Amino acid sequence: MQDYQKQLVLNLLAYAVQKNVSPEELCARSGLELDQLTRTESDSLHPEQVASLWRNATRLSNDALFGLHFGESLQIAALGVVGELIRHSQTVGEGLTYAIAFIHLITDVVDMAIIHTDRTFDIRLTPNATYLANMPDVIHQMMDFFMAFTLHEVDGLVLKKVQPVSVKSKFTETNQAEYERVFRCRHLVNSADYALSFERGYWDEPILTADYELQTVFLRKATTLNDAFQQARGLSERITNFLLANAYLGIPTLEAIAANLNVSSRSLQRRLQQEGVTYQQLTDSIRKSLAIHYLTSGQYPTKEISYILGYNELSAFNRAFRRWTGTTPVNYQKRSVNG
Repeated sequence: MQDYQKQLVLNLLAYAVQKNVSPEELCARSGLELDQLTRTESDSLHPEQVASLWRNATRLSNDALFGLHFGESLQIAALGVVGELIRHSQTVGEGLTYAIAFIHLITDVVDMAIIHTDRTFDIRLTPNATYLANMPDVIHQMMDFFMAFTLHEVDGLVLKKVQPVSVKSKFTETNQAEYERVFRCRHLVNSADYALSFERGYWDEPILTADYELQTVFLRKATTLNDAFQQARGLSERITNFLLANAYLGIPTLEAIAANLNVSSRSLQRRLQQEGVTYQQLTDSIRKSLAIHYLTSGQYPTKEISYILGYNELSAFNRAFRRWTGTTPVNYQKRSVNG
């Protein structure tokens, strides 16, 4: 199976070269060998190696917004079969639906979901809990990248310049103007969440390169890749990614997850035990990572975070957070702000 995740890293290297960064030096500083990375049969990269590449690319390019600019510049062909599915879809909405359905073939860093409202459709991006807890600086660069690329991937495929009505991300007054330029939007919301909101009319905008027969070919190929990918993933990882992608809906019960996977609760528990984990441990991990994310952002009071994470009482959230970290949410937030 083609490693599209590694292909994305190679595109990162290519973009770094355009920023006058030596690929040999970038790889050396990141503990990688360029020759090995470019070999087709080489092993997939570990998350720590990917994180190191992003950090060093940002430093060596002297571009604090490296992820944002990388996302703006990347061509849709870099997505391989997923990019071809988008290019040959009938409408923007159809292309986005396919992109989100197969995003895990490209990256395990982010989950994406589409939310429809009366006037808009929102693309919400949720970072992987493990990455978020262990490498928050890299996560922000990568979220900037995926948001910018999501917006610009349809450039040249439609007759309109797609512009969001609002964007949620983290930025400062210093770089606000650049975020407005890249996202083509003056309504920026400084937030711990990541989301792009578009007028509903864009959903049905025709794609100029639409081709049903080619789309069918690429959909068949993407489905084959996806089946192989799913078989290689553990059940606990699949559940974790599902919980992250749907975190805005709250944390579902074990019974609800079992129903979603079309298995019994007892069977689900047994299969998780075989992987050495319980459903409670998975949900605790998700809640902990999201709590740290929201507290560190400084955008939400602890009572609101408690509600977002599904706690009926603030005291219950305080007890859980102390169990996870050894301190209270308030103290953790103070240290984050002052540190």
